[in-house]
Amino acid sequence: MGILLRTAIIDEKTRGDDDECAMSSVEFLRPQLHGPRFDDGGIPLEFLGDLAALQELVVEVAKWRFLQDNPGRQRSPRGFTDAASLKLIRLESGSAVAVIALSDTSHSLMAEHPPHRKYYDEAVHYIIDAINVAGQNLQQWADHALPKKFLAYFDRIGRSLRDEEYIEFSAPAGRTSARLDGQKRRNMLAVSRVKEPTEEVSLHGTISEVDQQRMTFKFQLISGRKVSGPIAEQHYDSIMEAFNAYRGGSRVLVRAIGKYDQQNRLRALDSIQRVTSIRPRDVPARLDEFRDMQDGWYEGWGIAPKREGLDWLSTAFERYYPDDAPLPYTYPNPEGSVRMEWSAGNNAGILEIDIDAHSAEWLWFDRDSDDECERTLNMDESADWQWLASEIRSKLTTGAA
Repeated sequence: MGILLRTAIIDEKTRGDDDECAMSSVEFLRPQLHGPRFDDGGIPLEFLGDLAALQELVVEVAKWRFLQDNPGRQRSPRGFTDAASLKLIRLESGSAVAVIALSDTSHSLMAEHPPHRKYYDEAVHYIIDAINVAGQNLQQWADHALPKKFLAYFDRIGRSLRDEEYIEFSAPAGRTSARLDGQKRRNMLAVSRVKEPTEEVSLHGTISEVDQQRMTFKFQLISGRKVSGPIAEQHYDSIMEAFNAYRGGSRVLVRAIGKYDQQNRLRALDSIQRVTSIRPRDVPARLDEFRDMQDGWYEGWGIAPKREGLDWLSTAFERYYPDDAPLPYTYPNPEGSVRMEWSAGNNAGILEIDIDAHSAEWLWFDRDSDDECERTLNMDESADWQWLASEIRSKLTTGAA
């Protein structure tokens, strides 16, 4: 689990008025993160990079708007950008809302009749409007007010978002809001000037080659395709350990920033965040093996499990299934579902998972006594996952891996 930024941030409004370094500030932007990772109100620290890129975008769009209104000038006036900065002043209690203020040491932007403050307000309006357009017809972009060059900032803004997550941007004074999700971000990058858009990825596979002179390695995906990546000093030992275990089939989970081509195909790894050894029977790694299956895989008629369902099950298993509970053997079913099996001694447990309906049928039985237990589970409910783990621990622990 990632480190979270919580509500221990000092609100600038609580500073004393006699502090000679105090800044004049006003609430400016309120991005709210939505998704299971943010339900407790915390924000993973990796999102601070997104907020830093957001500040750069706001400043550049504000400068562009100023130059539009002042065509005789070649650059913005002195102090236009240096005096202003966006500051994360607090997280609102009970939800993952980052309250951002526009601060100004010179107080010029916050004056009663500010000469330049309006351009920062307009910048937010243009950004929110661009996100909304990204969810519609991208052919409209030629007539859209925000130049395509600014869309390159979204290579960093929203890069940490997962499939079920989005950021809702809203500004004070009743401005419209916009939701940035992974698809909208990819849409904007597709029409931007970014040749190799990046995205945060989690990959299961093996490290098949290492070039210690160039400090690079080849990562072989479960599909067999290889991509290259750099070796940072802090990951050297983990990468070499995985490489030395390659012939034994040892797999690792690599969390990285991936580079993509214009067809949204992974081309290379730009930087590595984490390298973790995969346990035997690791369920997400096993589910990855099912992604390239085709209809007819079983005796000419088996239905291949849908990728969307596999994505859901992988995420749900990692989120809800306890780390200390025994891992199952995992198989695809010819009907397109997924089957998990546990066994210990004379006891066996089978979980038949409908990855489309997000439901499952649990069956436990004792081979000697013919005792059994059946139950239908909602696999979107944490309580049902906890019940399952409790049953496995109590009835299927002896001898289980």
